[in-house]
Amino acid sequence: MTTTDQALPHYPFSTRGDRLADELRGTCPVTRVTTNAGHEAWLVTGYPEARRVLREERFRRSRVADEGSPVQDVPVFAPELLDAMAYLGRAGLLEEARRLLSDLPDLPEEELRAEARRGLEEMVAQGAPGDLQHHFAERVAGPAMCRVMGLPSGDLPRLRHWADTDLTMLLPTEEVHRNWEQLRDHLLERAQRCDPGAPGLVPRLAAMNTGSDALTPHQLANVLGVVFVAGYEDLASFLGGAAFHLARMPGALARIRTDPGAVEGHVEELLRYSVLMGNALARICTDGTELGGRRLRTGDLVLVSTDAANYDPATFPDPDAYDPSRRPNPHMRFGHGPHYCPGARLTRRVGALALTELARLEGLRLAVPPQDVEWHPDRMAIMPAAVPVLW
Repeated sequence: MTTTDQALPHYPFSTRGDRLADELRGTCPVTRVTTNAGHEAWLVTGYPEARRVLREERFRRSRVADEGSPVQDVPVFAPELLDAMAYLGRAGLLEEARRLLSDLPDLPEEELRAEARRGLEEMVAQGAPGDLQHHFAERVAGPAMCRVMGLPSGDLPRLRHWADTDLTMLLPTEEVHRNWEQLRDHLLERAQRCDPGAPGLVPRLAAMNTGSDALTPHQLANVLGVVFVAGYEDLASFLGGAAFHLARMPGALARIRTDPGAVEGHVEELLRYSVLMGNALARICTDGTELGGRRLRTGDLVLVSTDAANYDPATFPDPDAYDPSRRPNPHMRFGHGPHYCPGARLTRRVGALALTELARLEGLRLAVPPQDVEWHPDRMAIMPAAVPVLW
């Protein structure tokens, strides 16, 4: 890309989750922007173009970590942070990690339901207005991820702080890297001291990480950090956004309450309908090509907005309508291609169980106009600061 005298639009356009930013609507499927780091990039908003970028090998995720590569925000701390699953694969740990994140043997269904109920009961006991981000979204996401990881619940306040800081944009590079080092060193200590026979991702992968292809202790701790941060932030973001939308739609909550079997359709539509990505999925073009009528060159930074792709009217008719019966619903919330999110089943399962419990609270509604709900600024995972509700 060549620099021109005309200023390019700055991406991200917004980190509010109440609606898709106007700049992401109706634009050409591939357009030029500048990032928080001041680098030029191609922003991909069209659905077929987004799928192509995430599927084709010419668009490489790992190359974002190369020295001198353009970036969205701050330089990547370590290459395994961008390619965690590949590192697990080379160490012979990927199959076990996928099993634990898919089968979820350490996350009993009744425990999830009970955690959601406890949070909501505490909210009701404290009186209206309540806050579904605190008493529901974060209350479910934190314990769920501690169970999946095999980490003690007492670690959660520090883990949550490290995760929130890691996914806050526009912070000084030194602060971001120092924060990650603290998270990495904590997980390194947990991995070294855990009982090899204990449940959870940390003790199981630590016990299996042996042999000539084993990850270094720091690499393993970095990968475990990626799993926790992505899992916790995605869950807290999705459940908070879902709670915000459902509190505006009492009819949808009533349908889930009277027909719990319908909740899966609501989960899928909420995954499409919710605006959850404050940044984008980044790739480096390693072989020049045409995309959406634009010429991309080798070394160009390509940013995929899955939020925008999920509102592409050519794929999702009437995309602004909330329709839990939408079939098919091939949303891209979990990406596409070789880097499809390994935590997709975790989010779907936790979402279905938690929203079923939420729907039991009759009369639930927002306590303020939707536009007055505050959202955390500059978050990579868009999240309400609070979801104030009445019942």
